[in-house]
Amino acid sequence: MAELNFSITAEWSGTGRDGEGVIDTGGQTIHYAAPDNMGGKGTGTSPEELLLSAVASCYSSTLFALLKKTGMPVEKITIQTEGIVTDYPLKTKFSTLRVHPTVHGGVEALSQRYQEAALTARDKCFIGKSIHGNISYEVGHVLVKPAVQS
Repeated sequence: MAELNFSITAEWSGTGRDGEGVIDTGGQTIHYAAPDNMGGKGTGTSPEELLLSAVASCYSSTLFALLKKTGMPVEKITIQTEGIVTDYPLKTKFSTLRVHPTVHGGVEALSQRYQEAALTARDKCFIGKSIHGNISYEVGHVLVKPAVQS
């Protein structure tokens, strides 16, 4: 099995919640700071949003590929992702990450199969597997929207 290496550079200046940083992914520059609801500057994105983004992007591509592989109708996937942080401010941690997929171009009569595929995708997404055990990683309601007829 191959081993893959991913690398970014993060630069931070300032103390705690008063600071801000820049991430260089080699092709993108992302500004980040602590979110304003945690007493930070709220500029750019936040580490919390970056974690949700990593889960949602891996999950959406995994679910789409799974639906295509099993022959289920799909045009695109939209994922609403929420993270619940507990024990703020002393022992702050994510307790739950929940994905709410919307399948565009699906067949509503197959909603149960889409729900099953959504759970399978959660278990196959390698980012999700990386957080499993530390955070409750759940699939919420799966919404299926039929293809728009033109």
